[in-house]
Amino acid sequence: METSATYPIGKFSRPESLSREQRADCIITIGAFPDALATLLKESKPGDFSKTYREGGWNVLQVVHHCADSHMNAFVRFKHALTEKNPTITAYHQDGWANLADVLEADIYSSVLILMGLHKRWVNLLLSLDDEQWHRTYFHPENQHNWTIDQALAQYDWHCKHHLAHVKIALN
Repeated sequence: METSATYPIGKFSRPESLSREQRADCIITIGAFPDALATLLKESKPGDFSKTYREGGWNVLQVVHHCADSHMNAFVRFKHALTEKNPTITAYHQDGWANLADVLEADIYSSVLILMGLHKRWVNLLLSLDDEQWHRTYFHPENQHNWTIDQALAQYDWHCKHHLAHVKIALN
């Protein structure tokens, strides 16, 4: 597995599908992420939030707000996939969003609170899915792939761990 400051837990590898046990593990990650993030931030001083995990990378403030933005988008994508036939989702410019005033000037805990509420709803949704629903899809226009909910769940399990590692690196 290739690791670096950019990919401290390695790059994401999209699975074909997940077992029930793998889904359960991913759902645990999704559920635990906001509290794990809040715990990391609790020991920090506000000046620490301008630290980066690597030269040229986002600072802690940007990473946390990015997680809220990304996970809100993911939650909506899941809901579209569950209620429409292979919808085309909307991509967004992550670097552009990370440099808007709602990121650069907002309190970091506003996004932690978003993540806490959002992840509770996301876990409730995930726990309600039946076997067929895990195979529902959406089309991502940026990478030109259909993604199953299974695959997207695996990606966001990775995303949570990936950005927790970034915050740990930056704060140490």
